[in-house]
Amino acid sequence: MPVPDARHRVGVDTGGTFTDVVGSDGSVVKVPSTPDDPGRAVRRGIDALDGRGRPGTLAHGTTVATNALLERRGARVALVTTEGFADVVEIARQDRPSLYDPFADRPAPLVDRADRHEVAGRLDATGRELRPVDAEEVGALDLGGAEAAAVALLHADLDPVHERRVAEALAARGVDVTASHEVSPEMREYERTATTVVNAYLRPPCRTYLRGLADAADEVLVMGSAGGLVPLDQAAELPATLLLSGPAGGVAAAARVAAACGFADAVTFDMGGTSTDVCLVRDGAPEPAAERTVAGLPVRLPSLDVHTIGAGGGSIASVDPGGALVVGPRSAGAVPGPACYGLGGTEPTVTDADLVAGRLAPDTVLPGLGPVDVAAAEAALAAAGVTAEGVVEVVEAAMEQAVRAVTVARGIDPRDLALVAFGGAGPLHACGLADALGMGTVLVPPRAGVLSAVGILGAARQHDLVRTWPGRTDHDGLDAALDALAAEAAGALGDGPDVEVTCELDCRYEGQSHELRVPGVDAFAAEHQRRNGYARPDTPVEVVALRASARRATPLALEDLPAPARGAAVGPAVVAEDDCTVFVAPGWRADPGPLGTLVLTREPG
Repeated sequence: MPVPDARHRVGVDTGGTFTDVVGSDGSVVKVPSTPDDPGRAVRRGIDALDGRGRPGTLAHGTTVATNALLERRGARVALVTTEGFADVVEIARQDRPSLYDPFADRPAPLVDRADRHEVAGRLDATGRELRPVDAEEVGALDLGGAEAAAVALLHADLDPVHERRVAEALAARGVDVTASHEVSPEMREYERTATTVVNAYLRPPCRTYLRGLADAADEVLVMGSAGGLVPLDQAAELPATLLLSGPAGGVAAAARVAAACGFADAVTFDMGGTSTDVCLVRDGAPEPAAERTVAGLPVRLPSLDVHTIGAGGGSIASVDPGGALVVGPRSAGAVPGPACYGLGGTEPTVTDADLVAGRLAPDTVLPGLGPVDVAAAEAALAAAGVTAEGVVEVVEAAMEQAVRAVTVARGIDPRDLALVAFGGAGPLHACGLADALGMGTVLVPPRAGVLSAVGILGAARQHDLVRTWPGRTDHDGLDAALDALAAEAAGALGDGPDVEVTCELDCRYEGQSHELRVPGVDAFAAEHQRRNGYARPDTPVEVVALRASARRATPLALEDLPAPARGAAVGPAVVAEDDCTVFVAPGWRADPGPLGTLVLTREPG
């Protein structure tokens, strides 16, 4: 067996159709994903990379947490909460899933009513104890057959003393416990409780999967939703932080590519096999989010503000009962895949349409699968009564709406931005999307088809902390509290001169119910004006939460990877590459740019 190379790093992104593997020497492998056991494709990809044996470091982006939540394949969870709050996960918020559809239902809670348990003990809204917790009561709780417990007590974000007592009493019984103050110590009881339940629900299956990869490298790091790498053990304990694991890597790499090409502001456009992810980049940094909704459930944890739709290369096209052509969200996935894969798929997908429309070359050879089957793609489209051109038009309309959601809906003109296209299918649809939005530049990064794996490979180690600020409009001691939080975040990475820490605040005007993230209280009015079109200079500003993010840069930067040679092309042209295909539409031209990027612009005239 080859001796492990401690200097060799490998980045792996597990997708719905392919698992992408990139080595620190620039080598690339794409292997079909193995949904029944995603780790099998990871190991197969590493083995196929270059024969150098077990790598020193494996940086991994995984869909295991996301898929387990979407498919409801988590653990049976018992919720332990404050007396009177057992139904908070079901009552949720007053907003409806669909404003105009009275028959649309919220997703069912992850915890059945019989598995929700209330305990006495109470803190007031300042964190002061009104009634103590009875540890004997907790010890006597009958959790039935629950595999894990979520503990979320009222106002534990202000003082976790009661929650710790409950968690310790349950842990002493051998229960796998997730406590809200360890996962999401922020205000809003429903969101904090829901996030805690999600983490408890995902921990058993994710822990099993991640620990099964522990011997795949000397060191295994996992990509988090906030765009940084965390140790494997931390990821296994906090799987709710992994729900954006793969896409975050691509967004981070795309932002660096845009900056290298002179675009501090951009939109990243990642179209893979099962979904499309878009994210706004401003001043060189992807937009952050304090919360996101997955499978209809709020997850209140730091993440990149990625907007996802169910439209990818494997999305299935069909005609609905009203006679309209629809594409997705149902996907052919890796098995059987699009009809043109030749693996038994018979339903038409976007990839089949791209092939028949001439955007994919008929002699394309798919990694690990062989040549595409044009006849099978044509037959699938004909059997469904749809045309290739129609499928392309519908899917690009859906992607246009996704980009508008992160730009126009926020008062930002997409015409002023570059579109960074990547993923296996992104470069096929980038020109059409840019035309629809009036965007003048498309950037196709080097290794665009595996860019998420590239971003994961070069991601920094990161540790994020958030704390509720009880003072609200009382800002005394705020700077000292931020300094302490920054020191705690840096200490989690071992301090040192190579650790960079940024601090931010969640602020709002007194009486508001939503917050904006800003670097300081003084910056809030200007950000409120930009995002909402007005400011209230005479209204007190509330500080709701403090945030600190510590990052230690990886020894491998995107610029360290060898740049592939790419030539110029004038549309219409199909540029076939090892990991993706670039379609240069009529009226566009492609020229090589920084880092090996292909820069697409409209032809003059």
